[in-house]
Amino acid sequence: MPTQTLLYLILGIAVLGLLIVRNLSARPVRQRNQRLYLVLGVVGVIQTVQYMQHHHVPVATGIAALAGSLVLAGVFGAIRAATVRVWSQDGQPWTQGNILTAVLWVIALAAHLGYDALLGTHKDISGLGTATVLLYLVVTLGVQWFIVQARAAKLQPASPSEPTWMS
Repeated sequence: MPTQTLLYLILGIAVLGLLIVRNLSARPVRQRNQRLYLVLGVVGVIQTVQYMQHHHVPVATGIAALAGSLVLAGVFGAIRAATVRVWSQDGQPWTQGNILTAVLWVIALAAHLGYDALLGTHKDISGLGTATVLLYLVVTLGVQWFIVQARAAKLQPASPSEPTWMS
């Protein structure tokens, strides 16, 4: 395995670990700092462009493969969002994932790499999934965040003493 591919994979797994830990923590729902998405997205785009330049990926093939991967990311983000508990406490919406959320994060990354393995039979795009892992994580996280935000916005403020649960 080339060093750059291994680095991309390690970076993706480290980010995945961070995302799982953050998803399992009970936290107030608030406007997320968009810098995280921006930084991960920019790094992901840079990795993707570098990969495509060094492997001379045909533009149409690369875009089609990347689009398929990002659709997969969106689907997993939506499925995971359904496993996140959203409730109101002290007048503020809160969110917390569960073990199924964590398992779905791992399955989502495995699906991305599996998709890459399927594409690996096409020599021009072999390894694209490893190079686009951060971009994939940004999209899947963004979709999950958007859906959880929408669910939290629907909550009516509860009295400070009793939480309102929403599954």
